Amino acid sequence: MTMTHRLQTPASARRAPLLDDSVRVVDGAVLILDRRVFPRSVEWVAAVDAEEVAAAIAGMVTQSSGPLYAAYAAMELTALQVADLDLDAAGRRMRRAAEVVATARPTNGHPREAVEHVLAAIDEAASTPQLVEAAVEAARDGSDLYRRRSRLLGDATVALLDDGARILTHCWMDTYLVETVRAAEAVGKSFEWVATETRPYLQGARLTSHTLAEMGQPVTLITDGMGAAAMAPGSGLGPIDALVTAADRVSLDGSVVNKVGTLGLAVAASAFGVPFYALVQAPDAGAPTADDIVVEERDGDEVLAVGGVRTASDLVTRGWYPAFDVTPARFVTRIVTDRGAFPADRVADYHRKQQA
Repeated sequence: MTMTHRLQTPASARRAPLLDDSVRVVDGAVLILDRRVFPRSVEWVAAVDAEEVAAAIAGMVTQSSGPLYAAYAAMELTALQVADLDLDAAGRRMRRAAEVVATARPTNGHPREAVEHVLAAIDEAASTPQLVEAAVEAARDGSDLYRRRSRLLGDATVALLDDGARILTHCWMDTYLVETVRAAEAVGKSFEWVATETRPYLQGARLTSHTLAEMGQPVTLITDGMGAAAMAPGSGLGPIDALVTAADRVSLDGSVVNKVGTLGLAVAASAFGVPFYALVQAPDAGAPTADDIVVEERDGDEVLAVGGVRTASDLVTRGWYPAFDVTPARFVTRIVTDRGAFPADRVADYHRKQQA
């Protein structure tokens, strides 16, 4: 992978946040905005094949919805690269690319969904040109569909929140956050936001708070350890009206798998009577319970440093970093999907509803 650099555009000069357009296919490469250093620096990682895209996903260059857009871009790029191969060889290369991208991170299901969408589209291709056309169209349509479904999810989320609500969030909700803000603006609602910093990559401090500020939203940053205090009665912040986070995966029993730290916030919210709304486009039909979802454990050394700067004592040699945790359904007020909000223990009804 190579690095390219671009000057940051002042926030006042753009309404759409930069993170809402963070993966692009340009000149034979997939350009991925490096979220590890944003917004201090605006750098783009250039991946020249699906393997390099997968390495970028695994290396935390992009997170949240980013791996979905990166997976679609990887499949589009691969399709363009197989144009001179015979049909069988082209198909094999597409499947290899799909496998490496889908497994780049085990908990985030977005890359798997993206590559399955593209592979289904090329299944009946009778020639390589047909395969290339179908794959490119499916990759672009898939990204557009994700955005449309996120808009529906944003509408459903805003319907649960009162005008003027103060919302606590954790980690980076990506497209869900952007569409929730846009949905609120469309109906004349305004919110105040409280964002956790989200160690060790500080997605909340860098990505969430930055994007909210870009979009003109009032946001207060707190450390990860302050969430319960923020929700407690008499908090100096004023009352927290709702805890709202994304979910990387939701099992059919209503368990929410999200960035580690979500569980503690959900338990505190339950104790203080604060509703917890978890956002996901759809529960995972292939995961009856949370036990069916692999929770990624990253290298413990990642918690010994922040932004490449060691924060732990040199005498400390071990860390533990489960990248996600599991919140049981009993601590979740509603799971908000593109088909509306469901009680957590009834989220499986999503798959019984008529496709919109």
